[in-house]
Amino acid sequence: MQFVSVIGAGTMGNGIAHVFAQSGFKVTLVDVSAAQLEKAIGTITKNLDRQLQKGTIDETIKLATLNNITTATTIEAGVATAQLVVEAATENTALKLKIFEQLDAAAPTTAILATNTSSISITKIAAATKRPTQVIGMHFMNPVPVMKLVEIINGYATTKTVTDTIVTLSKQLGKIPCVVNDYPGFIANRILMPMINEAICSLYEGVATVEGIDTVMKLGMAHPMGPLQLADFIGLDVCLSILNVLHTGFGNPKYAACPLLVNMVTAGKLGAKSGEGFYVYTPGNKALVVSSQFM
Repeated sequence: MQFVSVIGAGTMGNGIAHVFAQSGFKVTLVDVSAAQLEKAIGTITKNLDRQLQKGTIDETIKLATLNNITTATTIEAGVATAQLVVEAATENTALKLKIFEQLDAAAPTTAILATNTSSISITKIAAATKRPTQVIGMHFMNPVPVMKLVEIINGYATTKTVTDTIVTLSKQLGKIPCVVNDYPGFIANRILMPMINEAICSLYEGVATVEGIDTVMKLGMAHPMGPLQLADFIGLDVCLSILNVLHTGFGNPKYAACPLLVNMVTAGKLGAKSGEGFYVYTPGNKALVVSSQFM
């Protein structure tokens, strides 16, 4: 396999394009926005420069990685020769179903169609295509160039051949694949999001401060980042969306989102990307400045 298309040039999309290109694959990064594509290439270049400064790559690898990436503003142009397509658009069911209908029509019939979804049913996404046996989840962790895990999710109809191909491919990227089955939240978010939600509930109920909750989990449980800061990093809107998938999928009240989380998302306090969540951030990046009004 040599030709890969990545749909969506946001944080996850540019990270996925980066790791494939650095591993020698020819990558077409697709986004409807030319400005977003330009921004994505800029981000990839900065990340490669960071690797260069750390001595993990040399100038030859940096240039080869960038030369392996081309861009396109339409799906038709972006996936015409793809052997693998990885969709990394916004975590929105209707949008993903629409994209997969388009991918099914535009990509070669032999191409594998993967989604980077963190919670939406692979089986439901596959049903939007005429090739459900070739649809699979390929859930990278953020930041993609750094995090080793790839959660590989089998849909109801995904064949073993496709799964084995994606497992092998993930290893070629220097990642560690973990194969799971298609149930709400898969494994990563089925465990992570209730923890984050419980941390938010603890704040909501006045059990401890933001700093206190995060300190307990960092120092007591050896987590590199506290759950409230992690929620800000993920995006509070994304956390809410995943909890809603879990709540709807299982029909269990334990997955119901904390009212505080709902109110914050409604108010536009989405975490680092909006400049404020449980903490306040430097505009334009995820550098924490001070704790928010909860302190």
